[in-house]
Amino acid sequence: MELLKRREAWNITYNHALGETASWFYVQIRDHAKIYGRRCGETGRVLVPPRAFSDQTLEPTTEWVEVGPGGCIETFTMVYEPFQGLPDPPYAFGYVLLDGADTAIGGFFKGIDLADPAKAAKQMALKTRVVTKFAEVRTGDVLDFWFELEAN
Repeated sequence: MELLKRREAWNITYNHALGETASWFYVQIRDHAKIYGRRCGETGRVLVPPRAFSDQTLEPTTEWVEVGPGGCIETFTMVYEPFQGLPDPPYAFGYVLLDGADTAIGGFFKGIDLADPAKAAKQMALKTRVVTKFAEVRTGDVLDFWFELEAN
């Protein structure tokens, strides 16, 4: 069987409503440099990023819970190729389980030399402690915060 390839280019810009839960979440990041999750009233799990409904019980979440700023790396990747709308490579992106949360949130890692991928990967080993840092000027966006190794 012959496997074919096709080159496609997508350039889609669109606006969408964030809703009450995500809007409140991003306002806290923008105005207070804090990350919050939502607690499931039935299981007690804290979901970050917050969800209006529990992903396990499908019941509405019941309260806001401040999480972090510390946490542990759950997974990561290093990017050495450019992607439209993302920072110039190289950069590292991954998921961090913030202290007090039961689900991980995605974000960029900073302060890690990515010139030697093997060395960088060792620095970002799973369960490595990190701390959340916030931009001085925040706009209410995922780029308002990032993670750095706790020792930095």
